[in-house]
Amino acid sequence: MLGINTNEILETINMIRDEHLDIRTVTMGISLFDCVSENPEKLCENIYNKITNTAKNLIPVCETIEKEYGIPIINKRISLTPISLIGAGCNSDEFVKIAKTLDKAADTLGVNFIGGYSALVQKGFTNGARELINSIPQALTETSRICSSVNVATTKSGINMDAVAEMGQIIKQTAFLTKENDSIGCAKLVVFANVPDDNPFMAGAFHGMGEPETVINVGVSGPGVVASAIEKAGNCNLTQISDTIKKTAFKITRMGQLVAYEASKRLNVPFGIVDLSLAPTPAIGDSVADILEKIGLEKTGACGTTAALAMLNDAVKKGGTMASSHVGGLSGAFIPVSEDAGMISAVECGSLTIEKLEAMTAVCSVGLDMIAVPGDTTAEVISALIADEIAIGVINNKTTAVRVIPAYNKKVGDSVEFGGLLGEAPVMKINTASPDIFIKRGGRIPAPIHSLRN
Repeated sequence: MLGINTNEILETINMIRDEHLDIRTVTMGISLFDCVSENPEKLCENIYNKITNTAKNLIPVCETIEKEYGIPIINKRISLTPISLIGAGCNSDEFVKIAKTLDKAADTLGVNFIGGYSALVQKGFTNGARELINSIPQALTETSRICSSVNVATTKSGINMDAVAEMGQIIKQTAFLTKENDSIGCAKLVVFANVPDDNPFMAGAFHGMGEPETVINVGVSGPGVVASAIEKAGNCNLTQISDTIKKTAFKITRMGQLVAYEASKRLNVPFGIVDLSLAPTPAIGDSVADILEKIGLEKTGACGTTAALAMLNDAVKKGGTMASSHVGGLSGAFIPVSEDAGMISAVECGSLTIEKLEAMTAVCSVGLDMIAVPGDTTAEVISALIADEIAIGVINNKTTAVRVIPAYNKKVGDSVEFGGLLGEAPVMKINTASPDIFIKRGGRIPAPIHSLRN
């Protein structure tokens, strides 16, 4: 365990007060394998009891750490073993009952979100995975704190295009069923390639197969701190900018390491990882886009954006890795549109497009995140958008994902509003040239040749 002293925390007081520095999430991972039962009612009972007993002290401990150290912990969350495995013998209706049980447990504990309503289908569907996926629209409509994810590809297995095609339909159904709330259900559903087992961030968090019985994972934030450091660095070259980012990321991650260590010790739960990701918020001054503009771009989306983001992502990882004994999750810079005031501004002025965002995802964490598109966008176009982004992850052996909102009855120029960290998003133009034949071919896109390493 790296030694941490109070002086390191005192150094961050100004960052917390003026630059939006916070711990974005403390996430407790919980294994549900010992909850399995052939009786759906007993399964739900076991799940509820396991979650509420295991995580009963999560909120009190986090609140105590906040008060003692003056460090804001914005979200307290739970991630679970993929529910498609735990309910492998269930039908779609029974999976919805499990979702309601998870929601009830989250409400009882007071956690913000509970993740793991998930399926892993990169090479094909089990019966349980198929039933869970079919239940997602109803489950997300009838709950408020459930987050869902589906992994459709890995570099080792290629891309399950049958799953990609199905997820386009599922996203459209979810948008329709939650249309009264700007299709908010889609904001809690993410499609992955190369999904990590220890990600503390929603909507993609779940408790992976190789994880311990319980674990504490922490996600840090701090775009505002990095932007401020670059501004203070003044007129210097890009090597010096990169060094400034590294040093700042080190300080941010040390705070995350402290919180992770304290939460782990007080909860008597193993410490898992610190996720180094720069996670923005809708607040002015807490934006990854602002960092890129401080580096020297007139507006995010301009030529040079991808190069600047690549440097930022690399420097964050280099600085953060030295500050924590265990790093994992997604780790890098997030570029969600609705959750980043600078990204929203860049979209609204026409500088940032979906195509440019896709290029940026090749060099940053995750992918096309919290993007609103017109409600009449077809399921096939959504599936093709997913396929493009997933291909970037598979070919580059990195995690990528899509969280897209086809906002019902909305058109380009409108906006959707979710509030809180989910923020608001301008509805973006998407290429509607038909990919129908491509998507309907189905099958699997084979793994790339460089996956054959042993």
